[in-house]
Amino acid sequence: MLNKITRLLAAPLLTISTMAMAETDVAFTLDWKFEGPAAPYFLAIDNGHFAAEDLNVSITAGQGSLDAIPKVATGAYPIGFADINSLVKFLDQNPEAPVKAVMMIYDKPPFAVVGRKSQGISSVSDLEGSVLGAPPPDGAWAQFPVFALENDLDMDKITVEPVGFPTREPMLAEGKVDSVTGFSFSSYLNLVRLGVPEDDLTTLLMADHGVALYGNAIIVNTDYAESNPEIITGFLSAVAMGVKDAAADPEAGAQAVIDRNPAGDVALETRRLNLALRDNILTDYVSENGLGNVDSARFAKALEQIAITYDFNSSPSMEAIFTDAYLPDSSVLMVK
Repeated sequence: MLNKITRLLAAPLLTISTMAMAETDVAFTLDWKFEGPAAPYFLAIDNGHFAAEDLNVSITAGQGSLDAIPKVATGAYPIGFADINSLVKFLDQNPEAPVKAVMMIYDKPPFAVVGRKSQGISSVSDLEGSVLGAPPPDGAWAQFPVFALENDLDMDKITVEPVGFPTREPMLAEGKVDSVTGFSFSSYLNLVRLGVPEDDLTTLLMADHGVALYGNAIIVNTDYAESNPEIITGFLSAVAMGVKDAAADPEAGAQAVIDRNPAGDVALETRRLNLALRDNILTDYVSENGLGNVDSARFAKALEQIAITYDFNSSPSMEAIFTDAYLPDSSVLMVK
């Protein structure tokens, strides 16, 4: 009798153990290094949101969207994080590639021009007659012609100085250029670290000046997603919870990043995360509609703006690039 009772008592424990062992391993690639804006994904691990979806997620740093997109398209990673504008061009050149965006994270892209007031840059019009430092491969520089067109800037009146990524902010700090293109939350803080007074900095976020483009999104290998829809939806649910956690306690989010990147600085990454949350993630649209989705009219305009600087092989459609089919229930996506 005692043995029977023991077996009955052990049964729930065996069930729990079996459930724990049933977690699905998911590899997720970022587009860049472990910095503040990546906090939601690490918080989703640390706070058990992925585990609640029976997922065991590993996160790998990236080397840019042009690195992350092929990794997902080839199936090396089932899920990734990348600039949707780069994805648009990738799919135009590789229309059969099994990759698509499923959750918008940067409702406003961080593409920006950061200048110094002491060097005459206080508004968009001040860029005419100035020297702009721009790394040729820079994502923000790639959108500058759209930004210039939307703001009636005469490109012939702007001296563009090609610079390297490592020298971009130092050249502005040294006064060798008047402004630089870059990501708002990175270039700004890099300049502050170099000793440029914050009240001397002007950040011109392109999304606030006529550029309709979206930013980075969660992307998936569509073959994997079609075979595992519940895994994708579970992953996106956990990410939404991670975003909410990061918004509620940015310092804890930054600490989750630094736990994986000890060379970083918690205070710096807290500020970087706060900037990304304020300017790129928790926008007015997201406050009203929740995380993850896109506005079809804006998306159509964004495709038109991409065509200003890129010759499409075929007419692009939103359906080939983005789907909301895997997004969780709207109650999960709303951020209060």
